[in-house]
Amino acid sequence: MTAIHEPVASISIDTITSKVLAGERLSAEDGLWLFKYHNLPEIATLANYVREKLHPTTNNLVTYVVGRNINYTNVCWVRCKFCAFYRVPGHEDGYVLSREEIFNKIQQMVDVGGIEILMQGGLNPKLKIEWYEDLLKSIKDKFGAYGIILHAFSPAELIYIAKISSLSLAEMFARLKAAGLDSVPGGGAEILTDRVRETISPYKDTADEWLECMREAHKAGLRSTVTMMYGSVDTYEDRIEHLVRSRELQDETGGFTAFIPWSFQPDGTELEGERASAFDYLRTVAVSRLMLDNIPHMQASWVTQGPKIAQIALKYGLNDFGSTMMEENVVSSAGCAFTMPIEEMERLIEVAGYQPMRRTTQYQLLPLGVPEGSPLLSTP
Repeated sequence: MTAIHEPVASISIDTITSKVLAGERLSAEDGLWLFKYHNLPEIATLANYVREKLHPTTNNLVTYVVGRNINYTNVCWVRCKFCAFYRVPGHEDGYVLSREEIFNKIQQMVDVGGIEILMQGGLNPKLKIEWYEDLLKSIKDKFGAYGIILHAFSPAELIYIAKISSLSLAEMFARLKAAGLDSVPGGGAEILTDRVRETISPYKDTADEWLECMREAHKAGLRSTVTMMYGSVDTYEDRIEHLVRSRELQDETGGFTAFIPWSFQPDGTELEGERASAFDYLRTVAVSRLMLDNIPHMQASWVTQGPKIAQIALKYGLNDFGSTMMEENVVSSAGCAFTMPIEEMERLIEVAGYQPMRRTTQYQLLPLGVPEGSPLLSTP
């Protein structure tokens, strides 16, 4: 656990500005001070400076990926208090998508030039490693020629797959990678402090287990993202510990491509509570950009914040608009259902003063919108 002390009196916006301009790493105490500092434009100016410094040749670009979410099952025994999506095993509304249903969803994505499948679900006790291997192989066999990227399974799912299949994490990653897994989404990080996790998801993996899963993914040659769901029962100290622990693992492995903060959506959940404000989101984005000096990209959470707040956040340290998604079931189950066509995403980026640019999951820029060699390039 990271020791975080109350900010000392010597910390001020001037001392933090000096550190940022000198390229010095901010301390946990610096970050905590920023969370309590209410002059948001000043924090935004510093965060935008860091954004441009990290991307000196492409700071006029805002990237996005054309992809689709597929929630292959909603069956989950973990019963997280912040989740309105899951159904316990045996529930009449529980489902596991058939191969035909999954293929149809992927085909719809491919037909509009999409390349990324973000596939996540619940911790379903009936699905073991062989089911996942067969799923990944079947998708690659059918759609591999289109260059699609399988960005799939959160650490909670992966830890459970390994456990019920009597495999180590390293063995599990080796098998899934061989079957076609390309990268790992950073979902389920919530807040990486056990105090918060024990309150909102007591049966889920611990902070150390989540981080160890990502460590093993990076060792296996799989890149990943890291998320932060704030605004449930967390404090500013919890958020800073989350940022510092993410930064420390990135120092060790270099495996995180992007950080995605998003706010807890309370509607329909057991936890309930109030929805975080736009002010809190923008401040969290800016502080995160300042603290995470070694994670290159930050994604907007337009699904939870709405497109206009995400657009504003481009001046607060974000350089990526995330995925077009096409479909989203988890957050929308908690009363949040924004959708956005590609044309609208590009328009929002342009009117904010940036150039939209498509990318892969690994942030390779795609000026034509699709991978080189894809059959879509020759489609009328």
